[in-house]
Amino acid sequence: MKERRMVNTSSTVTCQVKVRAEPSRTTLLGHAHMKEAIGRHSNMKYRNLGKSGLRVSCLGLGTWVTFGSQITDEMAESVMTLAYDSGVNLFDTAEVYASGRAETTLGNILKKKGWRRSSYVVTTKIYWGGQAETERGLSRKHIIEGLRGSLARLQLDYVDIVFANRSDINAPMEEIVRAMTFVIDQGMAMYWGTSRWNAVEIMEAYSIARQFNLVPPVCEQAEYHYFQRDKVELHLPELYHKIGVGAMTWSPLAGGLLTGKYNDGVPESSRAAMKGYAWLKDRLHSDEGKKQLSKIKDLHLLADRLNCTAAQLAIGTLTHTHTHTQTHPHTHTHTNTLYIHYTLNDLFIRNTCAI
Repeated sequence: MKERRMVNTSSTVTCQVKVRAEPSRTTLLGHAHMKEAIGRHSNMKYRNLGKSGLRVSCLGLGTWVTFGSQITDEMAESVMTLAYDSGVNLFDTAEVYASGRAETTLGNILKKKGWRRSSYVVTTKIYWGGQAETERGLSRKHIIEGLRGSLARLQLDYVDIVFANRSDINAPMEEIVRAMTFVIDQGMAMYWGTSRWNAVEIMEAYSIARQFNLVPPVCEQAEYHYFQRDKVELHLPELYHKIGVGAMTWSPLAGGLLTGKYNDGVPESSRAAMKGYAWLKDRLHSDEGKKQLSKIKDLHLLADRLNCTAAQLAIGTLTHTHTHTQTHPHTHTHTNTLYIHYTLNDLFIRNTCAI
């Protein structure tokens, strides 16, 4: 183990975390196909998802809050088109987003655009599908029926990855793994992953899969931004090296906090002002939230020096730091996508760390 300087804007002091030493030359040669590479037709970088063979863009597009709710279908189509044309090949959604309308919007756009199905990756998440007891959780019944519902809304024959959107203490782990293996064997999904699971739960799923010759999870979807870093930087790397589980991260802008939109209050059109998001407004008004807002101003000053936005700096820094992660912001503007044309050097990474 050795120390590596990491990015941190949530503290006024330099942050250091323990990470594994670089793999040996033999290991690198054995996994040469997993290296990050620039796409043939864009400046987007692509990485293997965990230690699977699936190549995904290091930046994906999420649909939480926005699709089917906060923005129009026309705007959603414009965002998706810009993302796809910029090299983004990963689109993330969930059965619970806007009560299924996000999946419907995403599916309608994909059908209208007529892009080759083999040219992009669609992921969805299963847990909250309805009000009935049998329409929630990770029972075999809901995993199978919930995914069928998602496929109908998406107008797709399969999704590339289906995520278990939370762990479920009421469902035996073996039942979950067997159900995920079943939907993969049936051609409803290519891979499965976890979302907001802890390391112990992921290891249990992996062990059961190996014990009964089932399909193990390929990645964990975790929150990751300047103010939420421990899981991705300290816990998931260990799982990646031990069992090959990668990371797909969400909320790189901390729910919009890092954009600066909340520096002077809560705008009427913002997420924190929406019905059902009082928790976000409460977080902004908390003592910790006020401290974070003050640190964000320093981030904006550095972004000005770089001639970019704070959002571009935040996303670019996260993807620069970890080569086994993919980041998908939930966005309705085009500026975040343009970060892919901007390269951060180590000097500015260190400057960001010192904020």
